[in-house]
Amino acid sequence: QVQLVESGGGLVQPGGSLRLSCAASGIIFSIYAMGWYRQAPGKQRELVAAITSRGTTNYADSVKGRFTISRDNAKNTVYLQMNSLKPEDTAVYYCNSRRMLVGLDYWGQGAQVTVSS
Repeated sequence: QVQLVESGGGLVQPGGSLRLSCAASGIIFSIYAMGWYRQAPGKQRELVAAITSRGTTNYADSVKGRFTISRDNAKNTVYLQMNSLKPEDTAVYYCNSRRMLVGLDYWGQGAQVTVSS
């Protein structure tokens, strides 16, 4: 059974930092591309950052220079370090694991991030 469990969300003031973690089980973590998506109220889910099995990263323009995605294959965990947070970063953040060539796609349950003073 595949599980992706996010942690590290919460309430933070503008300009603050948070680090999200996503622990995976039930998959061979090292061969999966991993990503973080977010969904704000009334908006569509959007890609925030992704990292391939080889470590190549890409980011949404809105978070470039502020967020960093990384992975630790020994711990089956992907991280999202979020700095200089803005109120518009408020959303539920979802962890995703994917192997597109074989049509495998898994999601975590989501972690709420609220940026407010």
